[in-house]
Amino acid sequence: MSVIRVEVQPAVPGDRPPYDALVSYHPPFVDPAFKMVEAPHPATLEEEVLLRYCEVLTGRVGGPGGQHRNNVETAVWVCHTATGVEGQATERRSQVENKRMAVRRLRRKLASHVRTLASRDHHVCSPLWTQRRQGNKMTVNPESEDYPGLLAEAMDLVVVRRYDLGGAAKILGITMSQLSRLIHHDKGAFAKMNAGRVACGLPALRK
Repeated sequence: MSVIRVEVQPAVPGDRPPYDALVSYHPPFVDPAFKMVEAPHPATLEEEVLLRYCEVLTGRVGGPGGQHRNNVETAVWVCHTATGVEGQATERRSQVENKRMAVRRLRRKLASHVRTLASRDHHVCSPLWTQRRQGNKMTVNPESEDYPGLLAEAMDLVVVRRYDLGGAAKILGITMSQLSRLIHHDKGAFAKMNAGRVACGLPALRK
């Protein structure tokens, strides 16, 4: 990682120091526990667009002892090629339905396991976030199509702020408890957040 050098002009007696000298610089924080990709976050993409960056495989699966075996290739695996994150669905007898479910699971995994580099202090909330936010609350069903995108946006900001939930919540316009609850809907994301907090010397959150 390259070193950023900031040149500060010497202060003249009686003058205020240059503005840049008054601002604390926080270099971007990247947690190696996550896979990093360029924005936009893949979990925020529409299905048709996301699939352009994925490999889709189909196959046959069967239950224990060969029961309920699919005689046609209805099982679907969708892999995001840049990160290797995969979503799969095998329980339906329709390949179309399994593909839809696999994509939905992939988006959830991408939201919890993959990060884009957000602005630590100058994050601008997405139109989706602004639309779904109600006052200082973010009420969303975790099964909603919007949830992966909201989770990804929240996690990107939380991580780049070194897991400062209070600061992230303030920027996102919701309470810290609402932000914690949003992340808690996804057990994998919540576990990663707590692991990151502990690594940064912060206490783990219950919810």
